[in-house]
Amino acid sequence: MKRRLNVAVIGAGYWGPNLARSLRASREWNLSAICDLDIDRARRVADAVGGAPVTADLDSVLADPLIDAIAIATPARTHHSITMAAIDAGKHVLVEKPLADTQEHGSEMVRRASERGLVLMADHTHCYTPAVLKVRELIAAGELGDILFIDSVRINFGLVQPDVDVFWDLAPHDLSIMDFILPGGLQAASVSAHGSDPLNTGKSCIGHLTMPLHGGAMAHVTVNWLSPTRTRRMVIGGTRQTLVWDDLNPQQRLSLYDRGVDVSSISRATAQDRRATNISSRLGDTRAPALEDRQALAGVVAEFAGAISENRASRTSGTSGLRVLSILDAAAGSLAAFGAPYPLSQSRPAAGVAA
Repeated sequence: MKRRLNVAVIGAGYWGPNLARSLRASREWNLSAICDLDIDRARRVADAVGGAPVTADLDSVLADPLIDAIAIATPARTHHSITMAAIDAGKHVLVEKPLADTQEHGSEMVRRASERGLVLMADHTHCYTPAVLKVRELIAAGELGDILFIDSVRINFGLVQPDVDVFWDLAPHDLSIMDFILPGGLQAASVSAHGSDPLNTGKSCIGHLTMPLHGGAMAHVTVNWLSPTRTRRMVIGGTRQTLVWDDLNPQQRLSLYDRGVDVSSISRATAQDRRATNISSRLGDTRAPALEDRQALAGVVAEFAGAISENRASRTSGTSGLRVLSILDAAAGSLAAFGAPYPLSQSRPAAGVAA
């Protein structure tokens, strides 16, 4: 029998309690410590999950030879320093989104983990939901055909974050999902970003991202803190079928439509004749694929343990987190250029088994 791995949760604020609860329930993990500068908050989380050692001293956690890994649930600006210290201490690391506060920091984290042969995993929780796992499966099986477009909307009436704009707050969810479901990950040549700050907060509260993808497809993301309604919806159009994921519809989260533009006649036409080709539409049945009933965060911690035990990269590795950071960095560059397309400079860290 494989022994359980020992893990410490760093951060007992918003996301830390969820990680602690899932790690406590896992058969792969022992919850060895909860670390937070607010020791009373750490104790409350420990009590809520049935007890665990608590500490405010990160150095003591990293110096403990019995702890195999840490799960970081702290503000993004702290991810780099904590992760680098943990990797230098020989610990595997799970980091909540976004991976880091800059692409440069993310690249350094991925590179160091690769050099040390340690797992660096991004906690892109949505990627482990049954719906998104099914979307990935359908695309990989060719059910949608060639991808023509992805349109994603994530809007709500929410809290204006003090340290990040709406792109850094909401878009990582959608970008990480796109990176997860597309074969080869999210590969964009450039990003165009438009933001609006009608509340004069000093940061974008409403935003749009547009990314031309390899192969001629187009991806678009809408994020908004100011909408009175809440929407979590992604439409993926392909040459064979169109898929709609509605995360707020528990009765039918996924719908597959045998509808769309029939591109077969266009693809057969010569370049000279394509302008004259009549575009025909296809209208067929709609179905709702069956989904397994399982918790996404349970899948995250199981994948983290599996990647460590099998000495492999996780399905949402640090490299995938770095691709998301590259989009966010490019979006910031486009915003500064009043929406002009901004090229991506995706870092290529040294290849490694685990990072």
